[in-house]
Amino acid sequence: MPPPGGKRMKGVQIFRPFIYGTTARPFNDTDNPKPPGVPADHTHSWQVFVKGIEDTDIFYWLRRVQFKLHESIPNHLRTIDAESIMKENSGKKSPSQQQRAFVVNETGWGEFEITIKLYYDSRSGEKPQTLYHHLRLHPYGRTEAEKEAMRNGGEVIAWTYEEQLFNEPFEEFYHVLTTGAHDKGSKPPPAATTSSKGGGGSGKGGKSTPQHQQPQQSASSEELVASGEVKERSAMIPQSNKPGQPFSRDTEALEIRRLREAGEKVHEMIREMNKSVKAKEAELAQLKAENAAASAAAASSSTAASATTA
Repeated sequence: MPPPGGKRMKGVQIFRPFIYGTTARPFNDTDNPKPPGVPADHTHSWQVFVKGIEDTDIFYWLRRVQFKLHESIPNHLRTIDAESIMKENSGKKSPSQQQRAFVVNETGWGEFEITIKLYYDSRSGEKPQTLYHHLRLHPYGRTEAEKEAMRNGGEVIAWTYEEQLFNEPFEEFYHVLTTGAHDKGSKPPPAATTSSKGGGGSGKGGKSTPQHQQPQQSASSEELVASGEVKERSAMIPQSNKPGQPFSRDTEALEIRRLREAGEKVHEMIREMNKSVKAKEAELAQLKAENAAASAAAASSSTAASATTA
């Protein structure tokens, strides 16, 4: 792998949001029949994936994903390359037909832990990172209502929102990350279509030089609210949830509120517990004092009785 281009951008951090997880569906005779050749004991179809928010492009910074499945599954180590996906997409005219994620589809009957290894663009200079995800086939949730909602939905969704942080990226990769933002469905500007292989060289074996262009600015939060869409090649997060897209600013705000309410509840429980402890300590001190007084009285009475007898 060629060395990354340029120096590191000191004091700079750039993140890119993405989602990973699994979606499982039980086999049935109506909307998810069991395909021919599937073992008789397999009860579900499922997929594991890594993709961008609202299915935005992540291939410009994430080049390969390796999924390690249960060893009982044939070919349990699956490697998906962005280059192969993009070649397949080039023959599909409609954007809706193009694959925008690293995906493995399988069938089975049991749950297990999946190891997901991320390989970044070589210009990043980053080492591969590993994630772990538990495949869920059966409805789950914090309450019975959540389980029932998942059961009625026909799918068991176990998705995780994550942010990939690039700390002090190399100049060339910084240029890749900060240029080329564009509306979904439109083509990226020419400056953003450089090759992601190796160091992005050009000409006859010549070494490319990082281009110090002014990064394209992401849309403001006001523009995001107005459009309701995130841009490709950006760190934007949608304002509101959509069908099949459960992560947004609204989701974040709801989770923050839940955490705040839970924190307040815990603090209230601690205050009540402290009151109870203080009351118990006061009661214990009173009992000790009463016991000491009773012991002293008994000792005094015993001494007086002994003196009278003598």
